[in-house]
Amino acid sequence: MENHHKHRKLTMVRVFFFCIISTFLLSIQGTLTLTPNESIQGNTTMVSSAGTFEAGFFQFENSQDQYFCIWYKNISPKTTVWVANRDAPVKNSTAFFTLTEQGVPVILDASGSVVWSSNSSRIAKKPVMQLLDSGNLVVQDGDSTKDLLWESFDYPGDTFLAGMKLRTNFVTGPFRFLTSWRNTEDPGFGEFSYHIDAHGYPQLVTTSGELLISRGGSWTGYAFTGVSWRRMLRLVNFSLEINDKEIIYQYRTLEAETITRLVISPSGYVQRLLWSGGSRSWEILSTRPMDQCEYYSFCDVNSLCNVTNSPKLCTCLDGFVPKFYEKWSSQDWSGGCVRRVNLSCHGDRFRKYTGMKLPDTSSSWYNDSLSLEKCEDLCLKNCSCTAYANIDPSGGGCLLWFGDITDFSTHTDQGQDIYMRLEASELDHGGSNQSLNSKNIAGIIVSIVFLVVVLGLTTFTYMKRKKLSKRGMEIVD
Repeated sequence: MENHHKHRKLTMVRVFFFCIISTFLLSIQGTLTLTPNESIQGNTTMVSSAGTFEAGFFQFENSQDQYFCIWYKNISPKTTVWVANRDAPVKNSTAFFTLTEQGVPVILDASGSVVWSSNSSRIAKKPVMQLLDSGNLVVQDGDSTKDLLWESFDYPGDTFLAGMKLRTNFVTGPFRFLTSWRNTEDPGFGEFSYHIDAHGYPQLVTTSGELLISRGGSWTGYAFTGVSWRRMLRLVNFSLEINDKEIIYQYRTLEAETITRLVISPSGYVQRLLWSGGSRSWEILSTRPMDQCEYYSFCDVNSLCNVTNSPKLCTCLDGFVPKFYEKWSSQDWSGGCVRRVNLSCHGDRFRKYTGMKLPDTSSSWYNDSLSLEKCEDLCLKNCSCTAYANIDPSGGGCLLWFGDITDFSTHTDQGQDIYMRLEASELDHGGSNQSLNSKNIAGIIVSIVFLVVVLGLTTFTYMKRKKLSKRGMEIVD
């Protein structure tokens, strides 16, 4: 063990002296690749081939701490998208970024001590580091780009770039996700994270530890339903892959010139930004949470949050009443709502809500191929099912909810339809969102047609008798 430590120390010292010598050989304008015989320090940088991104050491205004970062090369002020040594800045010393002889990225201080090292355990014969035009810093073996030994995209910071992947394992949970900075001057791991929740049907969530702050909604087949993507869909293509082991979420820009990023701020807000070449500034396309209804379960359970109804944002769903009347009258929504009449299971019907952000799907069941009619039948056959909806707004897939409905709100952009289960007698109370199931609708239509026909025949008979009676009176006269 002692010999191992001595060997490692000698290796680091050797790397350190290589760093000092090689620094003078690198151009101040930036290098395209980095090998174990080269290093980056001071104003020396690494630049992507098309000059989109740049990597090097960075110091915040009021600090001597040094961080190895990636930023947009031609955007001012400097916009950082990734930090290697987030929780391990180099303090009061010259810093060196290099590769070990095995191809492991490391940051050394002036004494040659390792301040930061990647988690890479793979060994390369001819390790080469390169900064790609996607903003991904990669280590490859020689000229091979097929099997990367290490990449910065596998260790996201607070920024989600095109081509980066957010990943969640069904067993171990999220393992590629965004984490906020501590504050605008400290890139250390902050309080908030942004990831895919794999429980039930996948959805994007912002959390603070175990506390769920807000939801980006469930996947619709082309985007997440809780976010206004109308403009973004003209700029980027989103994709979600669900396999036996994990869920992978990413996006690509439709045009190479489009520069966009998603950032989680130190205060937990998630912003989508677009670079405007005309104004030379970042345009904020969306901020989440945007209003009170976007905070998770703001109205508690079995209720609807509608931001246009301010100040009375919360109302109980049809067939429900406040659990605590006095609290609700003072706009304290805790406790949510409870059913006025319990479900009878047999004979229950559905009420339709349109233009909605679908409720929390973490306890939902789903099937990608079922039709809406089959979805309704499945829900009716299960007495615990309380609501159903299509996955895709165009009419595909099936989502079922069980028990209480949580985090349900109107959608300001392109909401979806959802059908809430009610005991049949509750439909008599009316409501603007009333909708019966398809079989009952057919029965009602037949009844209406029958009544119209009967009414028409009765009216016709009455008018004919009245006319004959009038003619009889004229003859008598």
